[in-house]
Parts: sequence; structure tokens; C-alpha cells
Amino acid sequence: MTVEKNLRLEGIYPQRQKEFYMQRVKLPAGIISAEQALKVAQLAERFAKGLVHLTTRGSIELHWLTEGDLEFVAGQLAMVGLYNRGACGGAVRGVVCGSLAAAGAPALEALVRRIHRHFTGNARFEKLPKKFKVGVEADVSSGRHLIQDLGLVPAASGEPSRFDVWAAGGLGREPIPGFLLARDVAEDALIPLIERVARVYQANTPAGKRLKHLIREIGQDEFRLRVLGDAEEISSAPTLTGSLVPVPADTSGRLEAHVFAGELSCQGLVALAEITREYCGGILMITGDQNVKMHLSEGGEREKAVAALAAAGFAGESAREKVIFRVCPGTHECVMGLSATREVAAAVVEQMGEEALGLTWAISGCPNCCAQPQLAQAGIVSSRLVTDPAGRASRFDLYRPGAGPFAEPVQQGLTLPQLLAEVKKI
Repeated sequence: MTVEKNLRLEGIYPQRQKEFYMQRVKLPAGIISAEQALKVAQLAERFAKGLVHLTTRGSIELHWLTEGDLEFVAGQLAMVGLYNRGACGGAVRGVVCGSLAAAGAPALEALVRRIHRHFTGNARFEKLPKKFKVGVEADVSSGRHLIQDLGLVPAASGEPSRFDVWAAGGLGREPIPGFLLARDVAEDALIPLIERVARVYQANTPAGKRLKHLIREIGQDEFRLRVLGDAEEISSAPTLTGSLVPVPADTSGRLEAHVFAGELSCQGLVALAEITREYCGGILMITGDQNVKMHLSEGGEREKAVAALAAAGFAGESAREKVIFRVCPGTHECVMGLSATREVAAAVVEQMGEEALGLTWAISGCPNCCAQPQLAQAGIVSSRLVTDPAGRASRFDLYRPGAGPFAEPVQQGLTLPQLLAEVKKI
């Protein structure tokens, strides 16, 4: 068990297939350089059946590694500046930025990188009871600030370089929206505040429990008192000037490669790296919808870049190539998986056709809900396995937005044919 925990801290999980492992590559704000992407593609071709999995938290996963591959792969990633310490296990996970196309996004990305650097490999925060997720959003419209252990959003007051901090959210089997912990926190007080929260969490929560468990036990007011104490100490810290200068979003300069079900071939990753190096300053951004965004360099030739994307297989012509469909690995590789998620996603899109484009979709292969189905307009959860005359089969719950902050199940225990019939009615 100790060996497995140490592997997790290095971003490594055992797969459902014995003797194989998954290596998670930790990316701050989902950002990876072309050179780093080429290295990942090289490793994927050699060790991971030529495929990479893009996650809903802007990370990359390599599957099908053997125990003998792990040290070499980690060393190769480190050579290009990719360190995976804390990508799994009881640590501060990769810090996400869900606003890669928003006004002010570069400043938000810079904040993410500071938090990422501070906590990656920070031994004081590597023995937390369970994973600890931090996310930065440009606003509250996506709802993603509600699913983090700490969600940081530019202050509703409009004050520059200040943030509202939401705490103790999470999905999984017990979805609980985060609550507003503190308003108008100065930007350079955020890391000290994250440290305070992590210490209170570590000192008061049983192993294996998320922060939301502690809030359920002691309540929001008591937690706020333990973390903040004298609130003025947090809110009166000096601000960093100019760090949130508004940057108008320019969609004409943005390109996006849709990656169905988060599965990208190493050849596709190489092509995207070369396109970004030629036209987009050598930077790729993995989004929370498991796609890849790029921004044209100043003076970049959009028509040529779009043509290059099409030639690489990212023309975005069919429903499958355009639909937003978040997918976890499911039974393809994950120990927890209860269904073949990629096949189910493909069946849904085939059933819906172009009508699928009117909604955002997500399917999770188990009730842990890594694909964030409660934030989709149509979410699917593989809720259990049952034994029928044909053998073991998955049952599915269908989620749709309701009055609350998260989508809720509207149909439960569906067979796959029943699920496909229900989505056709949407």
C-alpha cells in the first residue's frame, strides 16, 4: 500500500489491466509548449499505444505503461520541464484555469502558474487526507468554481487584483457546491490563504475524505473562523499592481482542435505541436472540455493555420468532430470504470447526429464523476452493474439541469438502448 501511495504522489495509478499503469502529466492551466507536447507524443508512441488522454482538468494521461517504463518516462518528461509530483494522491493537484479564452486570461494563467509552482513538490502539503483541487475562473458562469476545494474568481466588487474565494465543492457520489469563504482577497494573499485552508483540512479530516466532509462535520462558520481568524489579516494584504489588466477576448485569433472523447493520437498531438510552433507561438492549451485551443501569433495567417488543422484531421466537419462531449477512460483503462465510455459517447452522437451539437455532454464511467456530468447540459453516469441474461451490463443515470447549481438525475437505471432512446427525446 505504501508503494502504491508513493506512486500516486508521482501521478501514477494502476490500470484495471494488471501490470499496467497510467502516468498523469501535470500542466498548470492546461498549458503545454510545442516542445513538451512533442516529447509527450514521442513517449506515447513508444509506451502508450500511440494515444494520449486529455482530462477535464487540463492534464494529459499516458496509459499502458509497465512498471519498468515509469522511471524512464518520468525522466524524459522532467527533461522538458514536466514534473508530475502531486498529479495524484493526497496533494494539491494540478491547478486549472477554465477561462483560457476570456478577457484577462493571461493574468489568470500567470496566477495559476504561481500557485502551481508553489505547491508542486511542496512537502508540507503532500500528506493531505485526499486530493485537493484548486481552480481559477474568469467568472461564475461555468459553475466550475463550485466543484473545487478552492475556486478563485475575480471579485464581484470589480476591484482589480482581488478575488472571491469559494471552498469545499465537489462532485462524485455526494455532489456539494462550494460556498463563499472570503470576498475581495488580495491576489498576493491567495497562496497564504490556500495554505491555511490546507492546514486546517489536514489537521481535522480523516484520511480518504475530501474537504467537503470537514465542512459537513463542523459547518461553514466554524471552518471560516478556523481558517480566517481575523479576516482583516487576509483582506488587507497589499495587492499586486497591474496583474489583471483586462485583455479583450479576440475570437478571430483563436483556433480550436476538437478531440472526441479526450482521446488524441500521438500523430495528432505532433501535428498540433507543429501547427502551434508555426502559427501560434508554440503554445497549446488543454481545455476543461478535453479539446486543444491555440491563439494565433500577432500577424499569424489564420487561413493557413485552419488549412493545416484540417489536413491534420481537425476539420471539424462532422457532429463527432464538433460536439462538446467530456469522457473519462471508463472500462477501457480505469479500475473504477463500469462502462466503455468512449463507445457510449459515440453511440449517443450517432443517435443524435447534428442535434447533439445543441448541448454540452459528459459521461462518467462510475459515480465518481470525473467527467463532470453535473455541469453538462446532458450528463450520463454509469451508476452500477447488473447481471442479466446476457451477462454483466451497465446501467446509466441521465442528468439534466434543474433549479440547483448542478444537473440532477431525471432518469435512472437505464439500459444502453433505453439511454439512447431518452437522449433522442431531448
